[in-house]
Formats: sequence, C-alpha cells, structure tokens
Amino acid sequence: MPVALGLGLPQMKQYDIGRDVATVARAAEEAGYESLWVFERVLFPEPATQGLYGVPGLPWPDFYRGVADPLITLALAAAATERAQLGTSVLVAPLHVPFQLARSLASLDVASGGRVIAGLGTGWSLDEYAAASVAPFEKRGAVLDEVLDVCAAVWGPDPVSYEGELTTIAPSAVGPKPVRPIPVYLPANSPRATRRLVDRADGWVPVAMGAAQLTEQWRQVRELADERGRERPLDACARANATYSAKPFEGEGRRPFQGSVAQIVEDLTAHAESGVPAIMLDLQTTTRDAAELADVAAEVYAEARAAGI
Repeated sequence: MPVALGLGLPQMKQYDIGRDVATVARAAEEAGYESLWVFERVLFPEPATQGLYGVPGLPWPDFYRGVADPLITLALAAAATERAQLGTSVLVAPLHVPFQLARSLASLDVASGGRVIAGLGTGWSLDEYAAASVAPFEKRGAVLDEVLDVCAAVWGPDPVSYEGELTTIAPSAVGPKPVRPIPVYLPANSPRATRRLVDRADGWVPVAMGAAQLTEQWRQVRELADERGRERPLDACARANATYSAKPFEGEGRRPFQGSVAQIVEDLTAHAESGVPAIMLDLQTTTRDAAELADVAAEVYAEARAAGI
C-alpha cells in the first residue's frame, strides 16, 4: 500500500497564522495530503538553561521563536478542510492540565468530524517546564500516564469519574464526546517509553533521521508488541523535518530530507521502505511564506506519488 503522506502546518513567525494556516491546509488537502500536523514550543529562552533537545551547547534554532499554539492552529485547519486527519506531533503533555487537554481534544474532534490524532510526549526543555508544567520535570512520565488515564475517562461514557495525583473528577457528565475513540500516538525514546507505547497507545510518532535507523526502530517496536501480547495493530507516522532549497544540495554531509524537491522525494522513497505506514513532512522552517510552502508541498506530493510512494 502507498505510504500516507502528511504535511506540517505553518506555525512559525514568518507566517500570518490567521490567514496562512487555512490557505496551506486547503492547498495541502487539494494536493492529496492525507493528514495535517502541528508541534509544540511554548517559549524561546534567552539564554537557555540547556541546549536544544537537552544537548549541552547545541543552540536553539531561530525558527522556534513565536511558535503558534498547536490546538488553535489545528482548529483553524479543521474549519478550512473536510477530509485530512489533524494530528499533533507532539503535544508536550505535562505542559497541559490533563482534564482541560482531554476536553479540548474532544471538542476539536467533534468540530472536525472525527479527524483528530493525539500525539503526546514529555518534551525536554527545562525552561518550558519552569514556565508552564503542571509538575516537575522529574515527574514527566507519571504526568503523561495521568493524561492518558484522564483522556480515556473523559472520552468514555458518562458518568466520568477519576482520582489521580493531579486530577480529581467527581462523577459527572463531561462533553462533548469524541466522534470516535481518538487515536493516541506516543514516542518510543527509551525502553520504558516503548513499553508505554506498546501497552497504551494506538500509534508511534518517531522522527525520521535515516532510513536504516527508522527501519530498525520500527522492527524493535513491533517485536516488543509481539512479546507483550499486543493484539491490535500498531499504527505509526514518522516526522520528516525537511530543509528545502530550490537548488539541489551538493557535496558530502547531506542530511535526510535536505535539499531540492527531488532529493526530498528520494529520501521519502528510502524511508517508505521501512514499512512505517505514514510520513509527515514539515517544510515550514525553510519556506519563505505560505505560497512557497503550499507550492513546494504540492510538488513533493505529486513527485512522490509518481515515484510510487
């Protein structure tokens, strides 16, 4: 089967969010993209307490300044589209009050006609945790577990009741309910996270950093699913962070998804061979405006399908 292709929506400072999200979302759906995605960054510390991804000395990229709220971005996209799924890759779960997040996702699912995919993670930024988290960084895994519990309760039948470390819900009617069970996708960045993914989630949200690496990671995830007796199929959507340029990248040291449309399609082809059923392409960091983002995305989609992806 062809790989399902998704596109990252414009959230960064070079875009006019009120206009460009709808424009790109409509254009992507018309081009054929099966899904539209957002990510989450809540601030840009100056100076940062830690390097990018927690790597000492690694600077934060300038395009992380002023990233639009992911759920508001998806709401704008929902209003402008009819078919494409609407996913988060990812929401940093501990930056959200569990009950409120569950209700927001349910409302968005109803508003979109049942198209939401909830990709959740724990993040890495100590500065973001200091500003916005509901618990210390050291408790991030426990908070994610509680978010999963609360979502299952809130999205389930009434009366809803729950008691956890952060959340107490007295028996209550809580609505609206999602159109269908909202798929929850999780990362697998450690053995514990991979077990959580296999035991509790509907899908996996890796970052595509090389075809061979993605193939091996997907094999390990599926093997663990078999070992733990998982019966439901496990879905997945890999995030491909692209660095687009009008001219091909020449010379050694090209990273995956860096370069021209042809080079990006070449990398999509290689990563599709991993067996991961969906890949979302985020082009927004290096396109100048919404028009270029939509045009490049349409060209990539057309060439990818022509190449048999």
